[in-house]
Amino acid sequence: MALRKQPMLQAAQFRARAQRERIREQSAARLPTIVMNATGSLVADTGTSTAAGALTTSSLSDRFAYGGTLVQLVTDFGRTSSLISSERSETQAANDRTILTQAAIRLSVRDAYFQVLGAEAVLHAAEEARRNRALIYHQVSELAASQLRSTLDVNFAGVLESQAELAVVQARSLVEQQRARLGTAMGNQQAVTAPLVAEALPSDLPATVTMLLAEADTQRADLQAARAEQMAAKEFSKAQTRLNYPTLDALGSAGQIPFHDHTLQGNYAAAGFNLRVPIFNGGLFHAQQAEAALNASARERDTREQQLEVSQQVQTTWIAAQEAFQSIAVTRRLVEQSREAFRLAKARYDAGLGSIVELNEAQLNQTSAEISVADATFTYLSRRALLDYATGQLN
Repeated sequence: MALRKQPMLQAAQFRARAQRERIREQSAARLPTIVMNATGSLVADTGTSTAAGALTTSSLSDRFAYGGTLVQLVTDFGRTSSLISSERSETQAANDRTILTQAAIRLSVRDAYFQVLGAEAVLHAAEEARRNRALIYHQVSELAASQLRSTLDVNFAGVLESQAELAVVQARSLVEQQRARLGTAMGNQQAVTAPLVAEALPSDLPATVTMLLAEADTQRADLQAARAEQMAAKEFSKAQTRLNYPTLDALGSAGQIPFHDHTLQGNYAAAGFNLRVPIFNGGLFHAQQAEAALNASARERDTREQQLEVSQQVQTTWIAAQEAFQSIAVTRRLVEQSREAFRLAKARYDAGLGSIVELNEAQLNQTSAEISVADATFTYLSRRALLDYATGQLN
C-alpha cells in the first residue's frame, strides 16, 4: 500500500519511462525520414536567378509543385548503435534507481513501524511506573495520617508521582509523533491509528560479514545503477570516437508539378546518395571525444566509490545490529535485577528500615531498565531492517 501511494516512487517510475523514450529517439536514426512538401512561386521576370549567398546560381520559375523526399541512413560505422546502447544502459540505471526508491520506502515504513512499537513500549513502562508511584503516594499518605511517616515523605512521594505523570504525557506525545511519521512513510496525510502487532525477532545474524558483502555487491540497486551508468558513459565515449567516420545516406525524391512554365516537366523523380566525410571543424570533434572519455573515466571512479560506500555501510550496519542483539540479553537481565532491587527496597521501606529516597532510586532503576529493554529490542529490529536495505534485500 505504501508503494502505491508514495509520490517519490511515482516520480522515479515516470523518470524511468521517460528514459526509455530516449532509446526510441536514438533508434529513429536507423529508420527512413520522409517529408512531404508543397511549393509555389511566381517570378517577376522570366529567367530570374538567385546569385547571392552561394557559388552556384539557381534559376527561378513560375510553378506549383508537391512531392516527397526520403532520406535513409545506410551506415555511420556504428555510431548510432553505440548511442542506442548508451541509452539502454541509462534506462537500466533509471530502472535500478526506481528499485532503490522502492527499497528506501520499505525501509522508511519498517523503521517508522518499529519506532511506534518502541514508543508504545516506553509508554507502557511509564504508565506502570505512574501506577506504582500513585500507590506508594497513597500508602505514604495513609501512614502519615497515622503518624507513621513524616510530611516530608508525603511531599516527596507526591513529587515522584507528578514526575511519573509528566513522563506519561511525554511518552504519549512521542507515540503520536511516531504514528504520524508512520502515516507519512505509508503515503498518508493522516497518522496511523490502528493497533500494531509486534514482530518476532528475526533469525540470528551471520557470524561473519563476508556473505553479506557478496550479497550487497550483487543486489544493491544503487550499485547496479552506478555500473549501468558507467557502461552508458563507455558506450557514449565509443560513439563519440566515431564522429570522424563518414556517414552514408540514400536519398530519394518524387513529385508532380501541375502548374509550371516551359522549362519544367510535369513530374519529377530522382534517387542518389550522399557521403559526408568530416575533414575539419575547428577541433570540435576532438573536444567532444575527450569530454566523453573523461566522463567515462569519472563514471568508473564513481562506481568504485559506490562500492566502497556500500561495503562500509554493510559492515557498520552489521556491527551495530550485533551490538543491539547482544544488548537485548543484557537489558533483560538488568530488568530482572532492578525488579528484585525494587522489591527489596519496598520491603525495607515498609519495615521502616529504608528511606523514600532509596525507594525512589530503586523504582527509577526499574523503570529505566524496562525502557532500555524495549529500546534494545526495537533498535535491533530497526537495525536489521537497515541491514536488509544495505544488502539489497528490500528491493
